[in-house]
Amino acid sequence: MKGKITKNEPLFPDQVKSAAGDIKEIFVDGDPSLMHSRCIAVVGSRTCTQYGRTVARLIGKKAAENHVTVVSGLAKGVDTAGHMGALEAGGKTIAVLGGGTEYYYPAENRRLQQQIAEEGLLISLHPPAYVPRPYDFPRRNGLISALAESVVIVEAGKQSGALITAVCAAEQGRRLYAVPGNITSHYSFGTNELIREGVSPLIFLDDLLIDMGIVPKAEKNDDDKLGETEKRVVEMIRKHGEMTIDEIYHKMDMKLSEINGIITVLEMKGIIFSSLGKVFVAKF
Repeated sequence: MKGKITKNEPLFPDQVKSAAGDIKEIFVDGDPSLMHSRCIAVVGSRTCTQYGRTVARLIGKKAAENHVTVVSGLAKGVDTAGHMGALEAGGKTIAVLGGGTEYYYPAENRRLQQQIAEEGLLISLHPPAYVPRPYDFPRRNGLISALAESVVIVEAGKQSGALITAVCAAEQGRRLYAVPGNITSHYSFGTNELIREGVSPLIFLDDLLIDMGIVPKAEKNDDDKLGETEKRVVEMIRKHGEMTIDEIYHKMDMKLSEINGIITVLEMKGIIFSSLGKVFVAKF
């Protein structure tokens, strides 16, 4: 479907009526039934790190594998990774745009935007050819959180627009999570501050689903979800029984920042866990 849906029509989502009552109409391109599916919003900084992109992609895949729709804003960085993770897993995703559904922004996401129109849903508060202004994005962020049961802030700096989504989510009564990040990185300042203020840290991806009352789909083999570098790190930890980050660093030809990112991702996958400064294999 391509067109406008007003507040009085059956296709208009009830959760938006209750959480964002000032929205009277939306413009769509794709499958509008997705607005009535169970949704998780995945948002974060445009200028994110590889860690942020990896986590967002993993959340997108995990949601898709459990028949949960991923909602995000199609911005560079975290948003793009969340959408792609869902699509790569054969799932569904909704992109809430600042501009119209026929305005391609960012330009490099033109193909992704077209793919989402074909396989998911594009939503805008504006007519198809509308060119967005900076003041359009905060209201767009409120629509993202309104559509979702839970909102995950993956990576956000101090002034990130993703923090606006966090505020909207809290005001709308949505479950809100923040992904912990490196305390020395300005890319994670906003998310770490959210955690300090009481927002739930997302440590295990399954928690997202469990908190929604969904039993996560069982995974047959943990090896299937590991990249080659991740496998090397896991095998090394398993071989030694327990290791510190510095010990892993001295035995592998990798940057310390890369190792820290891999360790965090492996923890979120539930493959390893940390305790008293050491890392242990939790599975295999």
